[in-house]
Amino acid sequence: MKNFKRMIFTGLIMILVLAVAAACAQTTPAPDVEAPKETRFTMAGSTTVQPLAEILAETFMANNADVRVDVQGGGSSVGVKAAGQKTADIGMASREIKDSEFTEFPNINVIVLARDGIAIVTHPEVGVGDLTIEQIKGIFGGTITNWREVGGEDSSIIVVSREEGSGTRAAFEEMVLGEEVLITENAILQPSNGSIRTTVSTTTNSIGYISFGYLGGTMKSIRVEGVAPTEANASNGTYPLVRSLNLITFGEPTGELKVFIDFMLSPTGQQVVVDEGYLPVK
Repeated sequence: MKNFKRMIFTGLIMILVLAVAAACAQTTPAPDVEAPKETRFTMAGSTTVQPLAEILAETFMANNADVRVDVQGGGSSVGVKAAGQKTADIGMASREIKDSEFTEFPNINVIVLARDGIAIVTHPEVGVGDLTIEQIKGIFGGTITNWREVGGEDSSIIVVSREEGSGTRAAFEEMVLGEEVLITENAILQPSNGSIRTTVSTTTNSIGYISFGYLGGTMKSIRVEGVAPTEANASNGTYPLVRSLNLITFGEPTGELKVFIDFMLSPTGQQVVVDEGYLPVK
């Protein structure tokens, strides 16, 4: 009997030893380590500024892994509204901000990112290479309807324009048409600079206007008042159709948002502006 009790006692001791050993063998789980929080910014507005903003955002994110910048289009009016209503961190506008917009959104802050020329372009077979501001005004206003009237062949002019709300259109109207002349109702309306480029390149006898950043391809660039639409001429003030590309924030930018905007205005950011065919501001 004593041997039996001894065996039971020994067995219990062994079980206890094994349990303690197992407990000691278990590693204490490491405390959860929170992943670094990602900072997100949204940009919305001008389709002219959009591709430039996308490249600037990609360059910034490549050196700031914890930052995410989402860039969307929609037009300059959308950009002003998005900033004013705080639905985007940065609005984009390729025209001057209207007095009515400052009245509606009194807290918006405007920052010039770059400058851009607006080029007058035609189908490559159009036989006209130079137009005055008055002739351009007549063509887009609908009072000049045949290329013969401006030194070309006897062919009807097909006008291609941006849609309402476009910053490029607003800047063109302000610099060329003035307040009293409207874009002809016969114009073919397009939603972006890219679609203007495609339409003019493929439509015989057509004419349109486009951001310098979209020049290229098979379009023909027209001299305005004898001056070619080049970056050099836009920079030295001889080319007449130049506008500002603007960033818009709700109040003065602070924190990480200011860091991002400062990057866009830095020598590195402004080199991107130059590389993309726009004019730097710094």
